Amino acid sequence: MNITMILEMVASGGDRPVVTANGRSLTASELLARARTAAHRFQGHPAVLYLSPSHLAYPVALFGAALAGIPFIPLNYRLGEHQLNRLLARHPGALVLRPAGLDALLSAEEDTAVPELVPDQDSVAVVLYTSGTTAEPKAALLRHRHLLAYVLNTQEFASAEEGDAALVAVPPYHVAGLMNLLTNLYSGRRLVYLSAFDAGEWLETARREQVTHALVVPTMLARIVAEVPADDAGTPTLRSLAYGGARTPRPVVERALRIFPGTGFVNAYGLTETASSVAVLGPDDHREALASADPAVRDRLGSVGRPLPGVEIEIRGEDGKPARAGETGLVFVRGDQISGEYGGRSALDADGWFPTRDRGRLDADGYLFIEGRADDTIIRGGENIAPAEIEDVLVAHPGIVEAAVIGVPDPEWGQRIVAVVVGEGDPAEVRQWVRDRLRSSKTPDTIVFRAELPKTETGKLLRRTLLAELETTHA
Repeated sequence: MNITMILEMVASGGDRPVVTANGRSLTASELLARARTAAHRFQGHPAVLYLSPSHLAYPVALFGAALAGIPFIPLNYRLGEHQLNRLLARHPGALVLRPAGLDALLSAEEDTAVPELVPDQDSVAVVLYTSGTTAEPKAALLRHRHLLAYVLNTQEFASAEEGDAALVAVPPYHVAGLMNLLTNLYSGRRLVYLSAFDAGEWLETARREQVTHALVVPTMLARIVAEVPADDAGTPTLRSLAYGGARTPRPVVERALRIFPGTGFVNAYGLTETASSVAVLGPDDHREALASADPAVRDRLGSVGRPLPGVEIEIRGEDGKPARAGETGLVFVRGDQISGEYGGRSALDADGWFPTRDRGRLDADGYLFIEGRADDTIIRGGENIAPAEIEDVLVAHPGIVEAAVIGVPDPEWGQRIVAVVVGEGDPAEVRQWVRDRLRSSKTPDTIVFRAELPKTETGKLLRRTLLAELETTHA
């Protein structure tokens, strides 16, 4: 089996529009025919590199590469020339698809002959480069079996209601952009692509296309919330809104829950190497947490929920042994969808567990709380301090919108805590705010106000960039 099975199943069940972008649509049979034609064009190349924003030709290129038996590699088209050339150099002989040539994939003469090089489930389907927020980007290999495991474990074929539509604003080089295509196609929802995100356009598209499902990253959600001045976003058809990809400030989530009163919210946690989400906080969890007077239940708004079907999650202490409920440690995941493979090198241990390099904890009910990357841990006076704990306290301050906590070198304590915040306030008062809620060892030594934080296009904080700046100005 391979991912082309999804498209073939959908095409055999009817001929309705399945993908829309910039006012144009393709039916399932049109998508399949164009993918077959593209596959003939792609043969002879070792891979297909997709270097463009979302486009109607994106699914054509993905399935065309699969039919040709070669990897599909969407690259971050926003990278600088030097960075992009370094990635391109890793794939000599690959066919590069740029915006100017994408329409040719839509207008090509149809050829229904199936290519001979149809891949099996162990072939590499997609290569995705990690975001590189703490290190150089790595090429994560996702095989057909990983992608199918996620789709088949989380979706029911043709289960969507007639007229359902999913709005996709995340970029095509992100694992969520890839898996949104496969899951929505399989479940029977029409995909509606935005080539570039704008909060006002997102809301207008959701209304015009009668969108029922959508996925956003935290920065998108924050801008959508800011775009709505009233108490109702005016999207009556929107039944499900998923968010993930980075930590989302709790005040943003609480405000979103109020302005989308008829919408079920889903917080998803996953990595490139895990072929999308491994845990979700579902709509009922959101509603229960928001309405609860129990602090432990309300705190679940800050969690990423519980494991998806087919996924196991384990927290391990520094000794490598499983941690008890409530104890913080390193997050490990296991399941058929987990790849954990980089260019032929597997990061899985002997028992199939993948080290996410995230720190987190599981509560007694199995809810997962992510406390940040292990590399982000601040060691101050021999004490391990999770930046996320301090960041949560900072964004609860009425004058602060966003916060990032970084450790910079200190000759006496090993590391000094610097908090970079977006908002306004008196630094001494902000420090006291933290001290009143956390012990003094977790109080930032310095508060720095900035207009914005450096982030990737998908909302992940660029800690390497911020640390380099702070080491220069606050070392």
